[in-house]
Amino acid sequence: MRLVIARCSVDYEGRLTAHLPLATRLLLVKADGSVLVHSDGGSYKPLNWMSPPATLAVEPAEGERAAAGAEQVWTVRSGRTDDCLVVAVHEVLHDSSHDLGVDPGLVKDGVEAHLQRLLAEQVGLLGEGHVLVRREYPTAIGPVDLLVRAPGGGTVAVEVKRRGEIDGVEQLTRYLELLNRDPLIAPVTGVFAAQEIKPQARVLAGDRGIRCVLLDYDALRGVDDPSARLF
Repeated sequence: MRLVIARCSVDYEGRLTAHLPLATRLLLVKADGSVLVHSDGGSYKPLNWMSPPATLAVEPAEGERAAAGAEQVWTVRSGRTDDCLVVAVHEVLHDSSHDLGVDPGLVKDGVEAHLQRLLAEQVGLLGEGHVLVRREYPTAIGPVDLLVRAPGGGTVAVEVKRRGEIDGVEQLTRYLELLNRDPLIAPVTGVFAAQEIKPQARVLAGDRGIRCVLLDYDALRGVDDPSARLF
């Protein structure tokens, strides 16, 4: 991973356009090809980013950008669309690279791991005719919780969370981008399954064609009968 702290402006061009004026920011360049632009606020979410597959080209600034004080122009192009992230770097304050090695993936807490196992045993909750292919299906960036075969022959990747938030949708999106490169299982659609799903996560999932499924932990364990409830 490469970490660059720089005074820069950022423009996103493609299906949508966005502009970040000149400020000091952290630029993350990951081994998977993604580039993320972070500020010192906003928690974990980047201000803008380009998801993999993507290519990065760094060139000297020219024309209007050079006249405005930029020294370099980073052009990050998507490998799937015509989208482009352009970073005009005015001053580099820090630049370092670090080999993080292979990440073992997220170690789930007891409830989350139990949810995954229970859903694998009751995969029909995703829809009639769904069949489990494998739990913890491996990818280059970590295992997908469940890989399921849909009745029409398509493949479904399922990410299971106790609490569904935006970062979980982002995680599943990255898995889907990788899995859909494999002609043996493509096309692959996504299901985001959780006991609770935040409204923002639902909106993002819907925008990316990911279906949301609410899980009832007690019902999955067989200690609660939803049909017997008064409310």
